Amino acid sequence: MKNQLHDMPSEEFIKYGYQLIDWVADYLSNIEKFPVLAQVKPGDVKSNLPYKAPEIGESFDKIIDDLNKIILPGTTHWNHPNFMAYFNSTSSGPGILGELLSAAFNANGMVWKSNPAGTELEETVLNWFRELIGLTPIYFGIVYDTASVSTMHAIAAAREYTGLDFRTNGVHGLPKLILYCTEQTHSSIDKAAITLGIGLNGIRKISTDENFAMIPNKLIDAIKEDRSKGNLPFCVVATIGTTSSTAVDPVDSIADICEKENLWLHVDSAYAGVTAMLPEMKNYFKGMERADSIVINPHKWLFVPVDFSILYTSKPDVLKRAFSLVPEYLKTPEESVINYMDYGIQLGRRFRSLKLWFVLRYFGVEGLQQRLREHLRLAKLFASWVDENSNFERLAPVYFGTICFRAKPINNLSEDELNVLNEKLLHSINETGKVFLVHTKLKGKFTIRLVISGLRMEEKHVESAWKLIKEKLRELES
Repeated sequence: MKNQLHDMPSEEFIKYGYQLIDWVADYLSNIEKFPVLAQVKPGDVKSNLPYKAPEIGESFDKIIDDLNKIILPGTTHWNHPNFMAYFNSTSSGPGILGELLSAAFNANGMVWKSNPAGTELEETVLNWFRELIGLTPIYFGIVYDTASVSTMHAIAAAREYTGLDFRTNGVHGLPKLILYCTEQTHSSIDKAAITLGIGLNGIRKISTDENFAMIPNKLIDAIKEDRSKGNLPFCVVATIGTTSSTAVDPVDSIADICEKENLWLHVDSAYAGVTAMLPEMKNYFKGMERADSIVINPHKWLFVPVDFSILYTSKPDVLKRAFSLVPEYLKTPEESVINYMDYGIQLGRRFRSLKLWFVLRYFGVEGLQQRLREHLRLAKLFASWVDENSNFERLAPVYFGTICFRAKPINNLSEDELNVLNEKLLHSINETGKVFLVHTKLKGKFTIRLVISGLRMEEKHVESAWKLIKEKLRELES
């Protein structure tokens, strides 16, 4: 019998809690029985849901039944080992359990006093991770939800670093700010510019080389040109592992320019940054230790459930100056503590650090490194298959776990015809529900991306994906 004024009774919570833990365990153990890409049409899920919320509470058995009948068929399974799209984000057992406890505590870590354990655990695990990726203690870390939000805060700090009083006056009457990045830079930079009043016209896209990396001399020319026009260059965004091709900008050379010109350097390594844990990958991160801010997402490739994005900055005082605002009801007597609300827009802060803490402790550094190395090995293996097959070509270097390629049969097709062929090939692959891939365009070429970063992904999955790709190309050619 439900208590009409209180929560779910503990005995009922235990019953269904065990049932859902069993559900999750079965789901993850047998995930390959599902099509990786949801086989539904727009509106299918919605049409099976009531138009209005129930007037009277329903049994949890009915809720779980609808979960299985309506929600599960309409879900694209990111934890599936054949999910090779975007930058695959897979959750792990310890990460899921951390998420469960975060919801159970439901603690809001806006100030130290509101959740001392949350504040100090976040500080501790970010210090652990900072050391793992080779950053020095001058870097202060904070957890946000996604890289888009981390980047927006970094660019806001860069704006504050100019010394102009944007905080009080906004952009009215001040010089036009200019931010530099490349066409390969993530769209979150554009959104941050829109949000912060910089505007899309305040972004200068610097040319890239044959490997899609920023050309430093072109950056120097652009800064000189903008200064001559009376504009105010203030920030450069360099990327280690761009979204489309995983290109690596020459961060060390860019840092030289930023130091000379007194510009804020933000490094976006949301995807690839976790591989800085591997000594053999350090060459890709040369210069990152000179950045003013860095974003890395453990939810992309370190098996922490979405969402979990880390921003590190060597200038936390500037970030705090941009955002700190303490109304009377949030003033507390504690000194020498971190109040994370001072370092961002959000006041409410989830107990996210539990997830990374559980993952780091359960797998250990060595266990995580082994998994990353296996993914890198599989990526090189897939790339070798592409390179050895005369019907395909690779369109970008493989630095991390992403392979950019296209079909290019020996039949003298034009570039437009090749684009059409590869778009058809991608659709035919995804329609099977067996593998999920997405595309990008590199130098106008329709490019298929295959990403290897899933926790449950093995060599057999990569082999089956390659087999399916070749089969679908043969079908299109026949």
